[in-house]
Order: sequence, then structure tokens, then C-alpha cells
Amino acid sequence: MRILVVEAQEHEAAALARNLERYGHEVTTVDSGTAALETFGQANFVLLDLDLPDIDGLAVCRSMRETGDIPVIAFASGGTELDRVLGLRAGADDCIDKPYEIRELAARMEAVMRRREPRRPVVTPKTTVSIGGLRIDAASRKVQVHEKPVKLTRKEFDLLYYLARHPEMVVTRQRLLAEIWEIPTVLAVGYQASRTVDTHVNSLRNKLGRSSWIVTVRGVGFRVGLG
Repeated sequence: MRILVVEAQEHEAAALARNLERYGHEVTTVDSGTAALETFGQANFVLLDLDLPDIDGLAVCRSMRETGDIPVIAFASGGTELDRVLGLRAGADDCIDKPYEIRELAARMEAVMRRREPRRPVVTPKTTVSIGGLRIDAASRKVQVHEKPVKLTRKEFDLLYYLARHPEMVVTRQRLLAEIWEIPTVLAVGYQASRTVDTHVNSLRNKLGRSSWIVTVRGVGFRVGLG
């Protein structure tokens, strides 16, 4: 890969570049946020130290994310959970503390690239799920309750189908946000995240005609019911 290393400390940048080149990568190093924003479009992976001399590293990360979808791993020098969380919220695919081991960094880079491979669709074609009077046809994306058609939005269908494919499982809100909305688990917390799932569950219950089709397990999540 063509990797851009954004690191203000010259000796650290040089050492990291040498190690990455041993893995067969082509490496460019810059020592400022300004230079990073000018050159990151030529790379296909960015390793970004958040402690930069001219521009806040979080702002650099946000700018990269707003103008493109290049993979970014951020380095947090503070070593605190808050530093890592801020890096992730700024748009980094991963955020690790300094110092780090090159083998761990290489593994994390591979993991980021795997996550960015095209996801298999939530719905598997030519699969039908029936539970009591509920019938879900994944190929046509049609739902029937006691042979009466139910019109659902795309997210409502994906949510119902996911629950129906795991009838014995209580699925957490965080898991649903990760699988259906593709929101990373570390960000799938808080009032607004919960509201997203709850709103869709309530809409589904209304459209299916009975709240018992989706059962709330208090303090855990949801599972499909028998209507």
C-alpha cells in the first residue's frame, strides 16, 4: 500500500517508515497537519499522530474523513481512554496508544482493511423465514402476517429479518446498530443510539399489528416473538 505517515518527530517517522517498508509498503512521511491535508489524497492508508505542531490532529482527521474515505489509524500520545474515543469520533478507523509494537500496528492495519471489504448483505437471497403467522421472503423483501402483506421500509425489513434469523437470541441495541446501521460498537451507545433502534421497533410493532412480534427483554435488548 501507499502509506502516509503523519508524525512530527523525525526519528519516530523514520523508524516507522523503515518498518513499514520491510512489510512491502511504499511510505511517505510528513511532519505537519498542513502537509498531511495536502498529500493524503495520494495515499491509500494514513497513520496519523494526533499531536501535531500546526493543526490539531483531530481536526486533520475530521477533514480527511469529510473529503474522502481513506483508512486512518490515529496515534494517541496521552494514553487515556478519552484520547482514543476522541480519535474514533473524529473519524479514525482505529486509535492506539504510543508507544506501540510494529507487529500490533500491522495487525490492526490488516483488520481495518478487512472491515472495509464489501460487506455481505444483511439479507441472504432466496431465503424465507416463517415464524407462526409471520413469513419473511428475503429474495423479494416481502413480509406477510397471516397471509396479509405488510409494507416496511428498508431498515425495518433488515431489522425484522435479522431478529427472525436469530429466533433464540436476545439481540442488544448495540449489536443491531452494528449489524443494521453499521455503526461501530464503540460509538453505538447513548440516548440517541437507543432511540434509533426503539423508534424502528415501535414502527415495526405497529405495522405487524401486535407488539408481541418483537419482545423487549428489559436491560438486554430484543428478540422475535410468536405474535
